[in-house]
Amino acid sequence: MFSAYLIHILIIVCIFIILASSLNLVVGYTGLLNFGHIAFFGIGAYTSALLTMRGVPYLLAVILGGLLAAACGALLMKITNKLHGDYLALATLGFSFVVYAILLNWEVVTRGALGIPGIKRPVFFGLEIASNWQYLIFVVIVTAFVILFLYRLTNSPYGKLLQAARDDDIGAMSFGKNVFQLKYQSMAVGAFLAGVAGSLYAHYISFIDPSTFFLTDLIIIFTIIIVGGLASLKGTVVAGIIIILIPELLRFLSLPSSMIGTLRNIFYALILLLILLFRPKGLFGKLESDK
Repeated sequence: MFSAYLIHILIIVCIFIILASSLNLVVGYTGLLNFGHIAFFGIGAYTSALLTMRGVPYLLAVILGGLLAAACGALLMKITNKLHGDYLALATLGFSFVVYAILLNWEVVTRGALGIPGIKRPVFFGLEIASNWQYLIFVVIVTAFVILFLYRLTNSPYGKLLQAARDDDIGAMSFGKNVFQLKYQSMAVGAFLAGVAGSLYAHYISFIDPSTFFLTDLIIIFTIIIVGGLASLKGTVVAGIIIILIPELLRFLSLPSSMIGTLRNIFYALILLLILLFRPKGLFGKLESDK
């Protein structure tokens, strides 16, 4: 029983590492304060689930889910290209509310508050990833691939351009660099990976509804990147494990179930406060969280 529970938690950890790493690309490496990332997570989940339930192969469905999320990310960046800092944060937060409202009210497609049940596990070449143990192996492989891709990307000359645009966009433009195009592309890539994470989540849990992709998970992924450190993939991985695993230990205490959710939120708030006060750059970050 415990091993099954541990496998479940490790799968969730991997999914949130992908989600937080994709957000760190946008926030940490590019400097875009994006509060709409959870919407891309939901877009990927719903797109993949709906397509596979209509007979589309899983691999094509997850790619299309990621591409739709990327298109929405690019469109959001185009609409908000003149906004910076807090104004950009508010605009992207508004986008997440818009997506939530669409998922909740477009009942003909999304079934609204009833959600989508019976989402099948991924099938590759006629073989279904049926057991949780198999799904864990699959998710670990995808997570490793995503982290490797982001590592190579952020350490490439292109990644250095993203960081230059983050640190001094006027200086980057003075050298002839198209800063808007860099931010546009970063948002699209981050949204695509968030969409992939959403697909992994939907096909694992087998049920999704609009409340799954709202502010609670947004708080978790921002906690992960702040605790791990902005512009640090290593920090995101370590913090992802810490932030997801440690609150689960509360389940083994003799506490009423109604208290566990409240204590988990207190834990997130406390660890964020301690990090911001005593280690503003996070565990492995290169930037302070107010930059």
